[in-house]
This record gives sequence, structure tokens and C-alpha cells, in this order.
Amino acid sequence: MEQSTSLQQQLLEAGVHFGHLRKKWNPKMLPYIFAEKKGIHIIDLNKTTDSLQEAAAALKQIAKSGKKIMFVGTKKQAKEIVTESAKKVNMPFVTERWLGGMLTNFNTVRKSVKKMQSIEKMLNDGTLDSITKKEKLTLARDKEKMEKVLGGIAQLGRVPAALFIVDIGHEHIALAEAKRLGITTFGMVDTNCDPNKVDFAIPANDDATKSIAIITNYIVAAVAEGLAERQAAKEEEVEEVSADDNEKKAARLQAEAESEAARGRGERGRGGNQPKRRMPNSPKRTSAR
Repeated sequence: MEQSTSLQQQLLEAGVHFGHLRKKWNPKMLPYIFAEKKGIHIIDLNKTTDSLQEAAAALKQIAKSGKKIMFVGTKKQAKEIVTESAKKVNMPFVTERWLGGMLTNFNTVRKSVKKMQSIEKMLNDGTLDSITKKEKLTLARDKEKMEKVLGGIAQLGRVPAALFIVDIGHEHIALAEAKRLGITTFGMVDTNCDPNKVDFAIPANDDATKSIAIITNYIVAAVAEGLAERQAAKEEEVEEVSADDNEKKAARLQAEAESEAARGRGERGRGGNQPKRRMPNSPKRTSAR
């Protein structure tokens, strides 16, 4: 309970409770609104705390299962925070521009990523030394542009299992694609959005840098915990397998030793219990005539 109180205090200090002007509100956010002050809606931090902890627990389990979580935040206030946070836990991220079809047309996007990676490889290994400086410069610029948009998903081999979104209104295309593919969605939802559009809505101010940072950092800490538990379970499994192998080896050696001992006893037994051989009867003497 103390932890949730201190979390609420941190959320309060970060300004997570400040919503939008009343005239911009979405009526579906009513359950999450605590009051109205000077024409601005105030978010209920009790609801925010509960929603945040619920979302963090779910994301921790997804990370623990080894699946990928994509972080999405292309608005100016969120870019840097989302990039740094996703990198901490080695998760894919989109902070520049959401390409239409990034999820629904994933194979085509993967081709663009491979093209970007091959240009990078050629620029580094000297394959393009024979082309002109101008052509080289053009390729380098193309790679830079692609890196900006696709760099965060370069290591993503398949569609992610979940999306964490800062401002679901701003990232409506990403949200729509995730919904179409049945991907679990988590999002910061301000008073001007519909919380029913995401599977896990976190009612929070999605415009202030401090508010975005505290929510994202809390989520990332949960993901990191899930990854650490996965790693620990893997190591334990390896140790168990190793111990099991050692036990099997010892049992096999013991069985072999017992089998060898039994064989030896059998041979000794056969040698010691054989009936004594009789000497052949000596020929009878014939009496002298």
C-alpha cells in the first residue's frame, strides 16, 4: 500500500493528473476523471495507479515469455524518452514516423530494412569503392533517411506481441493496425481520447514530458524485470539439465560397475562349483598263469 501511495505522489509531482480542457473531453473518459478545475479536467490518480500496475504486470509477463513489445511515440515530447526506454530493454520502437502498413504489411517493411542493412554493409566493407563520390553520398543519404524511420525496428524479425503507445489519438494508425492483427495494446490515454480503443488504458497526461517519462519508465522497469526472470529461469533450466545429466551418468556408471561385478561373481561361481573329474579306472591286472 505504501508503494502505491508513493507512486501516486510521484505521479502527482509529474503532473500526470492534468487533463485537457473540458470542451475537448471524450465522455468515455468520465470514469477516470476526478474533478474539473478552472475548465480543465483532473484525472483520478487512484485509477491511473491501478491501471499502470495492471498494464506493467501484463507487459512483464509478455517480456518473460520472450515476445517483443513495440514502443510507439512519435510526438515531439515523447520521441527521446521512448527511444531511450526501448533501447534499455532491447525492444523495437517507432519515434520518427509511423509508416502505413508497418504491421499489416510487415513483409514489405522487412524488405526495406534489409535494403537499408545491405547499403550499410556495402558502405562499410568497401564494396562501393568503385562508384563515384556523388553516388556514394546519395546512397549514404538514402540509408540515413531509412535509418531514421526504420532503425528502431531493424532487429524485429516478426510482428510484435504488444504495442505500448504514448497518446493513442496521435498514433491512431498504429493502433488501428494492431487491432486488425489482434496485437495487445497498451496506451497512455488523455481526457480527449476513447479508453475503450486500447486493451490496457492508462489514464494520464500525454502532453507533458515529465508525465510521459514517469509512465514509460515504470513500464520499462516491469519489462526489464520480466526479462531478468526469463534469464534466471533459463540459467536454472541449464543447471537442472546439467545436474540431471550428471545423475544419469553416475547411475549409468554404477549400473555398469554392478553389472561387471555380477559378471565376475558368475564366472568365479562357475569355476569353483564344477564337479571334480574322476580318474579313469586303471586296467585290472590279469593273474599270471
